[in-house]
Amino acid sequence: MSHVFPRHCHKAPPTAVRGKGCYLYDESGKAYLDGSGGAAVSCLGHGDPDIIEAVQKQVADLAFAHTGFLTSEPAEALADLLIAHAPGTFDRVYFVSGGSEATEAAIKLARQYHVERGQPERRHLIARRQSYHGNTLGALAAGGNAWRRAQFAPLLVEVSHIAPCYEYTLREDGESLEAYGLRAAQELEDEILRLGPDNVMAFMAEPVVGATLGAVPGAPGYFKRIREICDKYGVLLILDEVMCGMGRTGQLFACDGDGVAPDILCIAKGLGAGYQPIGAMLCTDHIYDTINGGSGFFQHGHTYLGHPVATAAGLAVVQKLTSGIVAGVTAKGEALDTALRAAFGQHPHVGDIRGRGLFRGIEIVEDRETKTPFDPARGLAGKIKAAAFEAGLICYPMAGTRDGKHGDHVLLAPPFIIDDGQIGELTDKLGAALEAALAS
Repeated sequence: MSHVFPRHCHKAPPTAVRGKGCYLYDESGKAYLDGSGGAAVSCLGHGDPDIIEAVQKQVADLAFAHTGFLTSEPAEALADLLIAHAPGTFDRVYFVSGGSEATEAAIKLARQYHVERGQPERRHLIARRQSYHGNTLGALAAGGNAWRRAQFAPLLVEVSHIAPCYEYTLREDGESLEAYGLRAAQELEDEILRLGPDNVMAFMAEPVVGATLGAVPGAPGYFKRIREICDKYGVLLILDEVMCGMGRTGQLFACDGDGVAPDILCIAKGLGAGYQPIGAMLCTDHIYDTINGGSGFFQHGHTYLGHPVATAAGLAVVQKLTSGIVAGVTAKGEALDTALRAAFGQHPHVGDIRGRGLFRGIEIVEDRETKTPFDPARGLAGKIKAAAFEAGLICYPMAGTRDGKHGDHVLLAPPFIIDDGQIGELTDKLGAALEAALAS
């Protein structure tokens, strides 16, 4: 009997024993094509010898040094590399152990920044419905997924939520993508004015929404208008690239695809590619200089900040990503998109196929014409996940796409090393899983 607290008490998962390339293998020898990179984590696949070597060397040299006393060479080198490739005026990197810690740190830094510049009244955070920013209490409060928030609502700080930029269901008939994007962005200005422009500290969003919406990018011009609104009212723009960043959408930082640079940026998942738990929060020189010129101390911290082994893994990952692998993601993403459209483009229950790079989503509907989702009681997303896993495919189906309760989608985020044959295997197995789930 296992003493591990599982994700689901009534489902005992098989034991993973090894990974190679785009595949994971359980104790029986069964292979699973990792079509979602776990949760958009394993961007370089499994068993990469360069990353393994970097981790092994760092463990031998220096396993741990608390950042209250010392820094480390891999942390310094990784920060330098990230800043060299970051957009805008990013200047500092705050290393943590995962995405929730990164977004939590971003919220706290935004608050402290305004306090230290003499505007303590700025306390409101605005985010979007159907977003996901993590599972710690602050990050969960920022997230806009009703199902995840429900039972913890009494514990959550107040956060305002506006509509997502979700053109599949929210764009009006006859409305251009650009016009819709501007209309969606206008909700932010309206909410800032409602709360009082001097009371809002930050707006947080995912450039391409991952887990809760299924690879939904902003409409053309949406984030540029968001940037303008934030600048107009002195509101910090926090972009959460925990899932969509680190090359996943075809550029190292997903916000580059929208032509904007935030004030604070959160990354994780692909930063360590699964070889070590690591995340990071990046901030601009202006924010850092405000803290440096004030208290000189960010009132935050965790034991494993800047962990030498984690940052050594991250350094090896980002070196590999920036050596040419990310440059190939766009072409492979187009190949995946083409395959998905060939397999599902005319499917009577596939309403939308979307995404960027190797970050793709398929929305499942009962009726294509009306875009009506299936009854949540059918548990369709869970059935697709189970059928795909039985067929040897790991993917990321999710329920509650529309409002936290209704709607189903499948999120795909395969390793960047996926080849054409494996793309075919992915679509074949996903198709069989979809038919099995619909028939049950």
